[in-house]
Amino acid sequence: MRKIVLGLLVTFGMLFALNPQKATKEELMGIKGVGEKKAEAIIKYRKKHKLKTKEDLMQVEGIGEVIAENILKDVKNGEKTKKSASKAKRTTKAKKEKASKKAKESKKDLKEKSSKKSKEAKNKAKKESKKAKEKAKKAKDKLKDKAKKAKNAA
Repeated sequence: MRKIVLGLLVTFGMLFALNPQKATKEELMGIKGVGEKKAEAIIKYRKKHKLKTKEDLMQVEGIGEVIAENILKDVKNGEKTKKSASKAKRTTKAKKEKASKKAKESKKDLKEKSSKKSKEAKNKAKKESKKAKEKAKKAKDKLKDKAKKAKNAA
């Protein structure tokens, strides 16, 4: 019984599916992604070629994989199939995860750069402090030498 019902459903779907070889310009324009120019290109192309498969449709200028699938599946403008809706959900989720991962990496990179700059600044400050101490010590030693000379001269 199930096989009979399934067979009838498949046959029924095939009877009412859009036939790209015989569809009118208006019927083609009702398909998601097909406008007037693409419909005209399909009609012009099918005068010399058979249009049965997705690959046949993709030979028409301006028709890519997605539009070819839309034509064969009879996806109307503004209509979303369950498959395309779930695919959109997966794509959106994947994009969010990718963006989140990228943000975390950027944050980590900024933290590392900040830490590195901070260490460099500390090292620079230490070097400058050391130089200043050495200068102060030299100046102090000079003063001691002058004081000794003045003491010896007196």
